Amino acid sequence: MSLAQASAQPRLFERRTFFQRFGLVFSFLLLVIALSLLSDRFLTPTNLINVLRQATINGIISVGMTLVILTGGIDLSVGSVLALSVTLGASLMKQGQPVALAVVAALGCGTFLGMINGLMITRAKIPPFIATLGMLTVARGLTLMYTQGQPITGLPPAFRWIGAGLVGAIPVPIVLTLVVFLGGVIFLSRTKYGAQIYLMGDNPTAAKLAGVPTERLTVLVYALSGFCAALAGLVLVARLDSAQPIIGQGYEFNAIAAVVVGGTSFAGGEGGLGGTLLGALLIETLNNGLNLLNVSPLWEQVVKGVVIALALLLHKAFSPPTK
Repeated sequence: MSLAQASAQPRLFERRTFFQRFGLVFSFLLLVIALSLLSDRFLTPTNLINVLRQATINGIISVGMTLVILTGGIDLSVGSVLALSVTLGASLMKQGQPVALAVVAALGCGTFLGMINGLMITRAKIPPFIATLGMLTVARGLTLMYTQGQPITGLPPAFRWIGAGLVGAIPVPIVLTLVVFLGGVIFLSRTKYGAQIYLMGDNPTAAKLAGVPTERLTVLVYALSGFCAALAGLVLVARLDSAQPIIGQGYEFNAIAAVVVGGTSFAGGEGGLGGTLLGALLIETLNNGLNLLNVSPLWEQVVKGVVIALALLLHKAFSPPTK
C-alpha cells in the first residue's frame, strides 16, 4: 500500500462516519426546505403539529421494531397484534369495564402475543420472518372472528383523552411518544440489556460465549414490540373513537421503513432510536407533503419504497468495509 493510499483511508473513514451520523439529518432538512418552497401551508404551526401527531403511531411501533431488528430479527406481526389488542380493549370498555382495566388488558394482550413470537423463535427454532408472519395471519383472523367484521365505536371520553387530549398545549400522543422514545433510549444505553442486545445482534455466538441469555433476551424484545404495538393502537383508536377490525394493516411496513431509513442495520447490532425517530418523522413528512401537493395516495407507497431502497444503498455505500 502506498503512502497516499494509507493517508487517504482515515479521511475516507471520517467521511463515512460523518455521513452515517448526520446524513439523515441533512436529508430531513432538505426535505423540509423543499416542501416549504413547494407549499405555503407546510410550515404553518397547525400543519407541523399535525405531522408530529400523525408520526406518533408509527413512532411508538418503531421503538419496539428497532429493538427487534437490533437483535437481527424482524416482526411482521405488529399491525395484527395492534388490531387484536385494541379490539379486546375496546370491547371491554363497551361492556362497561373500567377504562384502566381495558387499557391494561390491551397492553397485556400485545405483550403476550409478542412473547409468543419470541418463544416460537427461541423454543421452536422458527425463523423470525416465518414466526411473525404466522402471527400476522393468526392475530388478524382472531380479530375478524372476535368482532365479526364490525367496528367498535362510542368509547368513553376518559379513554379518548389518550388520543385527543392535551398536556398544556401539546397533544397527549406526542407526549406519550416522547416518553416511549426516552424510555427506549434509557433501556438501550443505561441498562445491561441494551449492551446485550447490541452484542447479540453483532455476534450471536460471541454473545452466548459471554454469558448473554440470548433466548430470554429474544423473548423480551418481541414482548416489548408487542407492547409498543398495543400502545400505539390505543392512541390511534382513542383518536378515531373507533376500533376497526382491519385497523393496523400495513403498519409493519411503515415501522420497518422508519427503522431502516434511520440507519439501523437489518443484520443487527448497529443503529439506535435517535435515527428511528428521524426516520419516522421523515416518512410522515413525506406523506404530509405528498398530501399537500395533491399527489395520489397510490404514489405514497412508491415514494416510501424508493426512500427505503436509497437508504439501504447509501448505508451500504458508506459503511466501513467488512474484514
